[in-house]
Amino acid sequence: MNDMSCEEFRDQLREWREDGSRHSDEVVQFWEEGLDTFVEQFGDEKWMVLEQVTIAAIDMNRADIVGECLAKLIEQFGESSLRIKRLLAMRLEMDEKWDDAMALLDSILVEDEANSSARKRKIAILKGQGDSGRAVQELVKYLRVFMSDQEAWLELSELYSLEQEYSKAAFCMEELLLHNPHNHLYHQRHAEIRYTWGGYEQLELAKHYYAQAIKLAPTNMRALYGLLLTTSQLAASPRCPQVKKKEFINVAVWASKQISSRYASV
Repeated sequence: MNDMSCEEFRDQLREWREDGSRHSDEVVQFWEEGLDTFVEQFGDEKWMVLEQVTIAAIDMNRADIVGECLAKLIEQFGESSLRIKRLLAMRLEMDEKWDDAMALLDSILVEDEANSSARKRKIAILKGQGDSGRAVQELVKYLRVFMSDQEAWLELSELYSLEQEYSKAAFCMEELLLHNPHNHLYHQRHAEIRYTWGGYEQLELAKHYYAQAIKLAPTNMRALYGLLLTTSQLAASPRCPQVKKKEFINVAVWASKQISSRYASV
């Protein structure tokens, strides 16, 4: 049994909201261990907590708690509220009523075209149904409005990679690198796409991005392995000039030594 006080419940839930972390199982546990009573003492913050609990209960497939919290929110704000509509759409997703959820999300976008939460929910539903083509279309529409959303660019790159549209996947990574050129994982992922794409020119580009990832994060083992594989293939290519072949072999040997030294130090 949880013996947390009202203030401790409130402070912990507030911290998770500010961090953007869900902790769904713990939030539901809080609700069952006294939060359902304490929430009445939270003043105006009560409504944010009820929304937080509703989302957590949807994640945990707890229809009883979802219904209880949603009833209070609807009583306060009405079903016409866009935030309430989004929660209702999420409940429909939980019940696997995909068409109804999509229709409700579309009604939100009719009222507020720039509603990023509704657009993201639509994309999540399409991905969950395995409809990559429509998910890509919705992501492209979303990014026309929210061009600086790095998470969306990364998601679009992954979807293009699954469809083997590597040129488009690489373009998405280039956009990400414009936003955040010091993120070594973006350089690594870009390199992996170029490597998978294949061909001498793409391998040369992959080498460049792997090297940049290692420069930014010398302990990035995945980038070191990638650099080793890429330079080995470049050196073995019949298109490789003799002058560059020596350079590629030297880089491959260096990467191999770096990998060995890191394993030796474990």
